[in-house]
Amino acid sequence: MIRLEDLSVAINGRPILRDVSLDLAPGNVTGLVGESGSGKSMTALAIMGLLPQGARASGRAMLDGQNLLEQPEAALCRIRGRRIGMIFQEPMTALNPLMTIGDQVAEVLRLHQGLDRRSALARARERLDRVGLPGSRFPLTLYPHELSGGQRQRVAIALAIALRPDLLVADEPTTALDVTTQARILDLLKGLVRDEGMALLLITHDLAVMAGMADRVAVMQSGRIVESGTTESVFRQRRHPYTQQLFAASRHVPARAPRPATVPLVQVTQAVRAYRTADGGLRALDGVSLTIGRGESVGLVGESGCGKSTLARVILGLDPLQGGGIRLDGREVTAQGHMPRDLRARMQVVFQDPFGSFDPRWRVDRLLAEPFHLTGRPGDWRDRVAAALTEVGLQPADARKFIHEFSGGQRQRLAIARALIIRPALIVLDEAVSALDVRVRAQVLDLLARLRADHGLSYLFISHDLSVVRGISDRIVVMQAGRIVEEGPPEALVGTPRHEHTKALVAAMPRIPEEWT
Repeated sequence: MIRLEDLSVAINGRPILRDVSLDLAPGNVTGLVGESGSGKSMTALAIMGLLPQGARASGRAMLDGQNLLEQPEAALCRIRGRRIGMIFQEPMTALNPLMTIGDQVAEVLRLHQGLDRRSALARARERLDRVGLPGSRFPLTLYPHELSGGQRQRVAIALAIALRPDLLVADEPTTALDVTTQARILDLLKGLVRDEGMALLLITHDLAVMAGMADRVAVMQSGRIVESGTTESVFRQRRHPYTQQLFAASRHVPARAPRPATVPLVQVTQAVRAYRTADGGLRALDGVSLTIGRGESVGLVGESGCGKSTLARVILGLDPLQGGGIRLDGREVTAQGHMPRDLRARMQVVFQDPFGSFDPRWRVDRLLAEPFHLTGRPGDWRDRVAAALTEVGLQPADARKFIHEFSGGQRQRLAIARALIIRPALIVLDEAVSALDVRVRAQVLDLLARLRADHGLSYLFISHDLSVVRGISDRIVVMQAGRIVEEGPPEALVGTPRHEHTKALVAAMPRIPEEWT
């Protein structure tokens, strides 16, 4: 057993964790849930001895009678990877893009066990096979960029379990994955706990995932554990008000205005987008036809690589078509090979990672005013920035701040304000809430619903989370392998799916057992 006893962490004198106690037992999954900033990831970093500069930890993190908080760096280096492994949220940044997947897994074995390269690669092959990447399809010579998101996450898991650690820490390991890939990764983690006898600390904001995975769960708020116990007892009883708030947010459905009469705004007709590949070519879009009405919210779902983001890019005029056409307000989007400015100003986009879509050197007023290059910057642009900030629930004074001074949810509000400032007709939301915790997600979805009602906006809402799409969309469109395979009203599509792929997506949705709610 690995045991945390009264673990506290302060950074430059500011308390981050307060008296955290947890027992992590072999063969068991312990879940840690809470909002962004509650201290979940900091708890994992404290266990690993990876706290940021200026952090001071007290209390005990016991492993084999040793307090990890008191161990020198050399001793911790021997423990990391060998006794404690960690899976990070974003595998593309956790993996080395210059090393093959075989060399990356083998490196752990060579460092800790002193194996020669050939032996280490042979062991790496076994580990990659164990996580569902067989050698017949995934040779050791592949690089991370040659794999999908779910495949890269499997490599990250192979790295973490290469030496069969006593504890595996998984920090939001499935947040960016589609539901079917998520289900496979979670099944893999469950099997590893069962077969290898390791303890798993699973950090996630998804209560439905926690319900299906964890034996015990701890709820964190402001650096403290406010409620803990077996998963079923916590989910049924919800003694603490904060736990009750999390559950209410997870079930929240934004108010949806009546579906407007369908007057076409966007018309995609038999769109074809092909890429050249080593084996001849790939059709990311294979004859896709789609209509989005004025004031309508259309949800677009499907597995990673099905063509969702490609469809968004061609609608936005960022990618060319090899066949078919796209019209906005009756005008061809790229009739002369490029989109006119006035037409481009009718569409805006909100990305999944707001921090990555803003220039960190600019203040908020300049960031939000950026779309004015399409329409010409008006004389009252500062007033418009202030109005946009107010409209998304922020303060006009925030205009003089930098992007790093905001939380994740606030940054997403800024991204929505930037998209809104020139009053577009269509906003494309590409996984815009997938990285947000449940309470912030509920607030952002409410904001989107209100803005749509106030301004008659149309949304193309791209997500891998059917439960979110169902709550905000008038109609859901399902894509598979570059084609639209089914579409319909949310209740009908989720309740009685017709196509086999839709049935698989619905079946893979994590759910909290009804008897627990």
